[in-house]
Amino acid sequence: MELPAREQQMYIYTNAKLFAFAVVGVLFIMFAFYMGNSCKWANELPNNNLPTSKQRDPSGSLNYKSSLPTQHRLPGPCTCPDGFTVLKDQIPKDQYEELMQRRAKEFQQYKARTNSILSKLLFALPNSPLQYPIQGVIIRPLTATAIPGLALHAEEGTSYKVFLTVSNGVLTTETPTAEATVQGSGETKLIIESSSLLVLNDLLAKVSYTSTIYHINTGDLVTFQFENYEAVFPITIQQPHVPVLYDMGTDISSQVTIITKTFLRYKQLRVLLDSIRKFYSDIKVIIADDSLQPESVTGENIQHYIMPPAQGWFAGRNLAVSQVTTKYFLWVDDDFLFSEKTKIEKFVEVMEAVPELDVVGGSVQGNRFYFSILYEEGDENEGGCLYRKSGGKFHRLPGYPQCHLASGVVNFFLARTDAMQRVRFDPKLQRVAHSEFFMDGLGSLMVASCGDVIIDHQPKTQENRNPTYNKFRHPERSEGKFKLQLHFFKNHLKCIRYG
Repeated sequence: MELPAREQQMYIYTNAKLFAFAVVGVLFIMFAFYMGNSCKWANELPNNNLPTSKQRDPSGSLNYKSSLPTQHRLPGPCTCPDGFTVLKDQIPKDQYEELMQRRAKEFQQYKARTNSILSKLLFALPNSPLQYPIQGVIIRPLTATAIPGLALHAEEGTSYKVFLTVSNGVLTTETPTAEATVQGSGETKLIIESSSLLVLNDLLAKVSYTSTIYHINTGDLVTFQFENYEAVFPITIQQPHVPVLYDMGTDISSQVTIITKTFLRYKQLRVLLDSIRKFYSDIKVIIADDSLQPESVTGENIQHYIMPPAQGWFAGRNLAVSQVTTKYFLWVDDDFLFSEKTKIEKFVEVMEAVPELDVVGGSVQGNRFYFSILYEEGDENEGGCLYRKSGGKFHRLPGYPQCHLASGVVNFFLARTDAMQRVRFDPKLQRVAHSEFFMDGLGSLMVASCGDVIIDHQPKTQENRNPTYNKFRHPERSEGKFKLQLHFFKNHLKCIRYG
């Protein structure tokens, strides 16, 4: 049955009206659901907006301070488990307070020489329109140098204003056009403003930094700001090094010098020299000799240096190393014995292939005697904790499966001459002191041990025993105590363990 035309129109209108209400209702429910969950999701998501406080200084720059830490936490006290020697117990009580004051003063001077503003912990905040270099800006002291990579990538606006601030130098840029203004050129704070982002970025590309204090190795931190955004990046201020190169020549004699220290063991020394000449007829040998009654030791390419009597092992090492003119030297004890397995060329091959290495040790009759050094800095007052672990090593040297990286090696090693001269053997240590050199060199010397280069040890017989030598060879108890006292002050140690 058909409805009248007017009733049909009313029916269609009513249905359309109900449909419209239904659509609006559904949209309203969906909107409410979206808003409710958006708030919920916002609360559940990690807060990437780091807590900050901000205020403007008189120039209009926004000081944007993050609550993130700006430096590493200072190390806390290290622990000395059973087996460690607590070094303060080795100090006489009536000398302790005064010694601690001198040690604290010397440690502060050490920090002043070794710490840098470049060790400050920096964070890059997210979603920043600031472009800047994060590494590799190296500037000569007192020399104007462009800072590469500065730019602003901001949304379109009517004006753009950036701030650059430094502490140890001044900033400059090119004279601006009519579209830009520059304030503070030649000062520690540079402000650039322009209505054109293109012009602003052109001026940023021409910003230069000049340090105002001469220092051969320091740095500065540049603060770069735009609106609510801030970035901090480092500049290294460094006097370039003049290269010191060694002519390697064409044979092993122009590459390596053999050095040794002798004391009252001329029989063993002459056996050593004969064995060297059997395999290396032309290589130079340097002998440091502090015997009580020196004997003459002569021969082609042998340099024999007489020292005052009984100056000690490390004093002799320093003297011998000071006379080396080759890129490398090979250290041997005066009672060692070269054999067909004593291939110095293998040492040189490894050192040349891995130029970061400073020392490569070998094997004495199959024993490599390498060790690792574990060190915790501790706090400023008490000092650090050090553990020398015999047999400790890190991992294989890439490309040389017979070699491992370690902290120290046996008394048979090839060393880079200039690297060893920088660390130096402490002449206060006269007798038992091998490990102590590698302790002083921890963090400065890259050390490896290779088992395929072997030297022999001369047999101990009644004929070559020397009672006077034995008396000097074995340290008295007082010398061991002195060494611990030296560690306490010189190495700023709280405790030590030889394992």
